[in-house]
Amino acid sequence: MSKTSKQFDEIAKQCADLFEKKLKDYGVAWRILRLPSLTDQIFIKAQRIRTLQENAVRKVDEGEPSEFIGIVNYSAIALIQLGLGVAQQPDLKPEKALQLYKEKIAEAKALMLDKNHDYGEVWRDMRISSLTDLILQKLLRVKQIEDNAGKTLVSEGLKANYQDMINYAVFALILMNKTTSEA
Repeated sequence: MSKTSKQFDEIAKQCADLFEKKLKDYGVAWRILRLPSLTDQIFIKAQRIRTLQENAVRKVDEGEPSEFIGIVNYSAIALIQLGLGVAQQPDLKPEKALQLYKEKIAEAKALMLDKNHDYGEVWRDMRISSLTDLILQKLLRVKQIEDNAGKTLVSEGLKANYQDMINYAVFALILMNKTTSEA
């Protein structure tokens, strides 16, 4: 498990570095996005990954890793929005946004470590395409919860689903790094 924790931290750093650079380019314009808009952004990323996995021909020179990083970052943004609510105008300093981002990633990591304890590291034997499908399934669940005005009867809520998407995307990136380093 310490290997997984270290690998998670390496991937999280890559994601946070990109998040921070985009903060410098765009500020916190994302603060105006409602949760369904963020869910749709994540859906676009996951659907593109699935399309890349199924099609031999690529017409845009961006691969799966950048899309999985996008899933991590948009899911963290969704968790921030879930906690703060939507703003009418960007209302956070970039430093505060980065702090909140890192807190959400840390919470997702803590959940991952707890689940890894209970499930073992079974994800290491999974295919990246299965992780993609699980992310898409989580997105469909989130859309249904959003359509139900955020209410669930017996199921986990939005927060847990966004955290799971972060963790599945990190797992995929870890597995992709393993595949690349073995080649």
